[in-house]
Amino acid sequence: MLARIPLAVAFSPSARLFAASASVSRSVHSLPPLPYAYNALEPHISQEIMTLHHTKHHQTYVNGLNAAEDAYAKSQSTEEKISLQSALKFNGGGHINHSLFWKNLAPSTGDGGKLADGPLKKAIEKDFGSIESFKKEMNTKTAAIQGSGWGWLGYNTSSKKLEVVTTANQDPLLSHIPLIGIDIWEHAFYLQYKNVKPDYLNAIWNVINFKEAEQRFLSASK
Repeated sequence: MLARIPLAVAFSPSARLFAASASVSRSVHSLPPLPYAYNALEPHISQEIMTLHHTKHHQTYVNGLNAAEDAYAKSQSTEEKISLQSALKFNGGGHINHSLFWKNLAPSTGDGGKLADGPLKKAIEKDFGSIESFKKEMNTKTAAIQGSGWGWLGYNTSSKKLEVVTTANQDPLLSHIPLIGIDIWEHAFYLQYKNVKPDYLNAIWNVINFKEAEQRFLSASK
């Protein structure tokens, strides 16, 4: 099905999550299960937020993506196909980003917040000076997003460096290979942190799954 949708192809390399859930039939995308319980990230991210974020918001992107792809497959004209591009991008990006985001997190009682000595830590210290400098830059740039969007630690395949970049709305990261993504949409934090974005951004480091990020880094830098 992806071969019929030029926009989905444009999502590479982050589209690998998107493509992995697709097949030749229509309406193939589904909500991936969380790798932990809804309350597992407390007190840093509440059970209520995780439940709503996963079962409502991500499910909405999945539903919207299936509907857009179904409509695209049935469209009879170039004009109709063009009119569906924004829905494909928004819902497809939402599905890609959130599928990555859930694996991006882990309970603080497990792997969450723990950056062990290894290739990722060494690369962060090389490219940002220190772990704290990296977190500060990531938080500052993510908090500065106007409206909704995502803050990313990405691997630049051209410069072979780690860089902090941002994307608007549900746009997937295309310029870099995503290693860590932070959702700064209000549905990701408002019920717990209200409008105080810095508190959310400081707290989320306690549940960032650096082990998962390191595996992405090793794969990206081969």
